[in-house]
Order: sequence, then C-alpha cells, then structure tokens
Amino acid sequence: MKNLTLNQYLRKRFGQKIYKIAINGGFTCPNRDGTLGTKGCIFCSGYGSGDFTEHDLLSVKDQIELGKNRVSSKMPSNVDVSKNKYIAYFQAFTNTYAPVDRLRSLYTEAIEHPDIVALSIGTRPDCLPEEILDLLEELNKIKTIWIELGLQTIHEDTAKYIRRGYKLEIYDNAVKELRKRNIEVITHVILGLPGESREKMLETVKYVGQSGVQGIKLQLLHVIKGTDLEKDYLNGLFECLTMDEYVDLIYDCIQVLPDDIVIHRMTGDGAKKTLVAPLWSADKKRVLNALNKKLDL
Repeated sequence: MKNLTLNQYLRKRFGQKIYKIAINGGFTCPNRDGTLGTKGCIFCSGYGSGDFTEHDLLSVKDQIELGKNRVSSKMPSNVDVSKNKYIAYFQAFTNTYAPVDRLRSLYTEAIEHPDIVALSIGTRPDCLPEEILDLLEELNKIKTIWIELGLQTIHEDTAKYIRRGYKLEIYDNAVKELRKRNIEVITHVILGLPGESREKMLETVKYVGQSGVQGIKLQLLHVIKGTDLEKDYLNGLFECLTMDEYVDLIYDCIQVLPDDIVIHRMTGDGAKKTLVAPLWSADKKRVLNALNKKLDL
C-alpha cells in the first residue's frame, strides 16, 4: 500500500507517535437546532460522533489533561509520558458552528497547550463562513490546523436520504477555500450507506481523492440505537456489509486513491453499548487484523 496510514504520517511529520484527544466544545449543528432540521443526519447519535469525548462543561485545558492521563494510564511504567505529544480533536457535532469570538477562545486554549502539536476540527462544509476561514488561516500559522469535512457520499439521492442538508458544490467550495488558505483537509466517507452499490461507493472515494484534500477517513456504516437509521434497519429496508465485503471494499478504495492521500481511518469503533449492526465491527482487533492481512501491512 503506497498511501500512508495516519500513524505512519504522524511519525514522519512529527518524528514520534502522536496521540489524539477528543474535545467537546459544546457545539450543536444546523441539522439539529432548527436551521436545517431538528433530527440530525439519519445515522447520527445523540452525541454527534462525540461518544468518547469529555463533558462540555469542562474547559478545553481540563479535557486535554484528562485525555493525557487516559493515554498515560495505558502505557508501560517505564515509558516517559512527559514526552508524549497530542492532537486536540474537536469532534462532537459541528465544531465551527458558533460565533467567531467563541471559536477563537476555544481553539486558542488548545493551541497554547505545550503538548498539543495540531488541532483537528470536525465540521460541515456549509459552516465555514469567511470570518471563520480567516480565523483558521491565522491559527494555522501558529500550529497545524486540520479541517475534517463530513461529506459521506457524492450521490445526491443518498445525501437526501441521510438528511445531509447541503449540495456537493458546497463541499467543493469549502475545500477550495480551505486550500486557498493552506489549511489541510480530511474528508469523511461512509461505506455501506443504504442503496449504494460498490460502484457508487468507489465513485465517492475516487471523487474525494481528486478533490484536492490531503486525507480521507473511510468509515463503516454503523447502525446506532435511537437513530432513524435503526428504524429502517429493523424494518428490513437495508442490510449491512459483511466483514469480508468491507475488507474487500477497503482494498478497492485504496486502489482508486492518489498515493499522496493519507488514510486517517479504515474502519470505526462506535460505542458497543449502542451498536445495533453490524455486530462484527465491535471486534476492532479482528477487523484491523483482517484489513492488515488484505493490504499486506
């Protein structure tokens, strides 16, 4: 595999292993606050992809320290954890969906932490007005800023079904504006969305690879308790991919990606207590072993 995995890329860029700390900035989403809708995307849990973040009442600094402690607790006692470095990952909901002054305060608190080497900010392409783009450009000159865009699919029929709430050209423009400011972009794609064939999924991955981004996250569709997607699944409206199908699909996805795209994720691990399907995905070690064998890693 010519593409670098995230771990390989981080070691090459920063000279050591880098750990990611999930940050909850207390954001909401235009798909939940009534601007575009109130139900969120059809697959989205009540945590807005922030199942493993801390409580948003804690300061960013406190969340970073808790994250550091969690990482350190899993390391051998002979390891000097004081040398660890981290990425602050603003993960839950839409992390540019707030007044620019509030964003400046939250991001700056993370950037100023001496053990943080980069910020990764998850957001929607339609939540990047010019004043926020300018803020990101400014902060990117202090420490690396990554913007993670939730695209999921390029196909408008699927986008409508999952209640994404924006057209593909909005994504294209967001990538253009971010790259114009020299900000690196990582795009999220969900594999296994209802109604999408293998060919349609590969079309999305190929499109993302040619859209000017630096990284991609390939995410298996998870059916989570309490979502509208769960209702459709329980009503038999679609089936989830098998593990063999998914492993083969990941292999095919990598074949259509440019060699310089960093693969930030090849699967995903939602909270087991809320996972409805596919249950095989809960055994992350088994899935990763299968992927590594297929990809000869």
